Amino acid sequence: MAEVAVLGLGAMGSRMAANLLKAGHRLTVWNRSKEAAHSLISTGARLAGTPREAAAEADFVIAMVRDGIASRKIWLDEDTGALAGLKAGAVAIESSTLTPVWIGELAKAASARGVAFLEAPVAGGRPQAEAAQLIYIVGGEKDVLARTEPLLKAMGTAVHHAGPVGAGAMVKLSVNSLLAIQVGAMAELIGLLQRLGADVDRAVEIIGTTPASSPAAKTMAASMRAGTFAPLFPVELMDKDLAYAVAMAGADCSQHMPLTIAAREVFQHGIDRGMGDDNITSIVRLYTEPR
Repeated sequence: MAEVAVLGLGAMGSRMAANLLKAGHRLTVWNRSKEAAHSLISTGARLAGTPREAAAEADFVIAMVRDGIASRKIWLDEDTGALAGLKAGAVAIESSTLTPVWIGELAKAASARGVAFLEAPVAGGRPQAEAAQLIYIVGGEKDVLARTEPLLKAMGTAVHHAGPVGAGAMVKLSVNSLLAIQVGAMAELIGLLQRLGADVDRAVEIIGTTPASSPAAKTMAASMRAGTFAPLFPVELMDKDLAYAVAMAGADCSQHMPLTIAAREVFQHGIDRGMGDDNITSIVRLYTEPR
C-alpha cells in the first residue's frame, strides 16, 4: 500500500480520501479548514499543518480544490507549497477542474523540480465520489499513469488516458460544457411545456425514452421535476467551469463556442437569482417561476 497525501477536503476530496483509507493506503490530509478532516482522522488519517508537510513522505500527492487560484497556492506557495516538499520518485496528481494553460504551467514547475506529474480530473459528482465510481480523464506520460492507475482505481471505476498534459483538462471542460448545455436545454423545454399547459411529467417521461435523450439529460430532468436542488454540483461551480471552457477557446470563443457561451449566460442568470449554491438543475426555476 502507498503513502498518499490528499490536499483539499471539500465535497469531492473528502470522499476520495475516505476511499483511499478503505483501500488500505496510509493517508495524510490537509485542508484550509481543519474541521473538514475530523471524520478522516477518526478513521486513520493524519492531519498535516501545510500542503508541504502533507507531501513530505508521500508517494502520491492528490490535489482536489475549487479553482486555479487555490491550485496555485497549494502547489507553488513559496512557504507552504507542496511541490517543493515532494520526495524523489513521488507523483504529483492534480484532480481539480482547471484550464489547460495552468495545467501546463504546473507540469513545467513539477518537471523543473524533477517531480513526476499527472493531471487527473474526474467525471462524476458527490455520489460517484462516495461510491468510488469516478471516471478519470488523465493527461500525462503513460509510464507515470501506469504507476498511478492502481491508486486511481481505489477511487474510480474507469481511467482514460486522454493524451499529454493538458489533454485531460480539455476533455474535462468539454464534458462539463456538454452537461451544461443539456441542463440548460431541459430547463428551457420544461418551462415551455409548462407554459403551453402540457402534462409536463408525462412529456418529460416520454422524452427520456427517446434516442434524443442522454442518461444525464434524463436524470437532470427528473431532478428538475422533483424540485431536488441539494448542491451535488452547484451552479456557481458550473459557471466557473464554463468560464474556463470559454477561455480555452481563446479570442474567437464567440465564433467557436456559441452554445457554451449561451449556457453560461443561463447559469449566470441563476446566480443573479440567488441559485449559486443550489444544484445545477435549479436553473429550471428561471423558466417555471414568476419573475
